Amino acid sequence: MLFGLLIPNNITATNITVNKNAPDTSTGGYNKSKILILGDSLTAGYGLEDINDSFPSKLEKILISLNYKVEIINAGISGDTTTGGLSRLAWSLNDNPDAVILELGGNDGLRAISPKLTYQNLEKILKELEGRKIPTLLTGMMAPPNLGNDYTELFYNNYKRLASSYDVIFYPFFLEGVAGEESLNQPDLIHPNPDGVEVIVDNILPFVEELIQRIGENSEK
Repeated sequence: MLFGLLIPNNITATNITVNKNAPDTSTGGYNKSKILILGDSLTAGYGLEDINDSFPSKLEKILISLNYKVEIINAGISGDTTTGGLSRLAWSLNDNPDAVILELGGNDGLRAISPKLTYQNLEKILKELEGRKIPTLLTGMMAPPNLGNDYTELFYNNYKRLASSYDVIFYPFFLEGVAGEESLNQPDLIHPNPDGVEVIVDNILPFVEELIQRIGENSEK
């Protein structure tokens, strides 16, 4: 099975333009909910000709169409590992997001980084988010099968262990329905094309809606 190859490092974090006139939503009376996506090239939009075809843009568009008043902050950087994500966490949170989607780890697997280190990095990120009481959606990733069963099992189990240890919403595999599907990927057969991004957004949408619900619950406390 294929999964995210996220090596090029030529895309920087971008704030997505939002519809300021979108209707109010059920997020605890907030005028607007800010959701930060801390990720790599799968969320940065690597290889897409139009940034509007990226995961953050398409996710924001469908949420607004469902009457959620949201701003998606794209903190996806191509080539980033969990170590890189951890190192930039503090400044990524400077926008004071109401929630975070954590999509990291693909590059760790591609570079055969120790699953123990990947786990430690993700755990530090989750601890920081928990300490700040920021609702979080954790997305799982799979490692290349050529690294062997022991590595791939340890790698994927990282996400399941973290999901059971922290009060996060867990989406088991970010590329569900897209990995290995030629028609849904760019010529590299690794990064999703616009159609592939649509599938990812459709699949993860219920989990994001649950995340937004948690924002509302936080505001009522």
